[in-house]
Amino acid sequence: MDDSKHYDLVAKTLAWITEHQFEQPSLSEISTEIGVSPFHLQRVFQAWAGVSPKQFLRSITRQAALERLAAGDTVLEAAIASGLSGPGRLHDLLISTDSLTPGEIRSRGRGISMHYGYGDTRFGPALVAWGARGISFLGFCNAEGREQAFTELTSRLSNANFQLDTPGAETKLDEVFFDAGSQPLRLWLRGTPFQLKVWQALLCIPEGANTTYGQIARVVGSKNAAQAVGNAVGSNPVSWIIPCHRVIRQLGEPGGYRWGTVTKKAMIGYESAGTARINAS
Repeated sequence: MDDSKHYDLVAKTLAWITEHQFEQPSLSEISTEIGVSPFHLQRVFQAWAGVSPKQFLRSITRQAALERLAAGDTVLEAAIASGLSGPGRLHDLLISTDSLTPGEIRSRGRGISMHYGYGDTRFGPALVAWGARGISFLGFCNAEGREQAFTELTSRLSNANFQLDTPGAETKLDEVFFDAGSQPLRLWLRGTPFQLKVWQALLCIPEGANTTYGQIARVVGSKNAAQAVGNAVGSNPVSWIIPCHRVIRQLGEPGGYRWGTVTKKAMIGYESAGTARINAS
C-alpha cells in the first residue's frame, strides 16, 4: 500500500473513531469498519499518527470529559456524557451482571452451589465467592477478620451449598486485581432494581476520581434520595470490582466503608497515585 493509500486509511480511521467516540469501540471493531486487519491498522496508524487507535480514542474521550467538567458537570455526569459509561470502559473490565431469579431469591439460594475462599490482595486478605454464573461476593478481612466476612457472605444466600476452594479463590482474586482487562469477568448479583441502578452508576466513576452520594442520586434520577443511595452503595456485594470506595462525603471526607476506612483510604490512594503517574507520562 503506497503513502497516499496509507494517508487515506488513517484519515478514514480518525474520522470514524471521532464519530463513534461515545461507543468506545475496540480495535477489532474499528478495523472491521475500516476494512483491514487489526494488525495492519495498528501498524499503519501508529506510524502515521504517532499513537495507536485506542490511544487516540482515549485522548479525544478525555478531552470530551474535560469539556463537560468545564461546563459544570460532575465527574460522574462528565464520564457518562463523554462515552466513558459502562462496564469495561472505566474499570478496565468486561463486566456483565446476571441477577438471581425470583425463585432463587425467595429460597435464599437453595439448590445453588457456591465456591469460596480466601487470598491475599494489594489491600489485604479478601474473601471471594462465585458460582457457575460469575462472582457474587468480594469482601475484605482487615477490619473484622475472616469470620465476619464469611458471615456476611452466607447471610446473603443462607441456603446455598458453600464449598471451600482455596486454589480457585486465589485464581479469582488474581483475575480481579492483577489481570484486569485480560479476559471477561462475570458478576452474578442479587439486588433490587434500585440497587442495580446505583451499582451501574458506580461503574461509571473514572479510576482516580471521586463522587458524592448526592451526585450518584442525581445520575440515577433520585436527586433527593442520597440516603437511599448510601444504603445501596453500602450493600455492594463485590467491593473494588464495583468501586463503591470512590464515593465520598460532600465535604471531601472519605466517609465510612463496609470493610474499614483504612482499606478505603488505601484504595483511593492507590488509584490516585496511578492516575498521577499516567498524567505525568
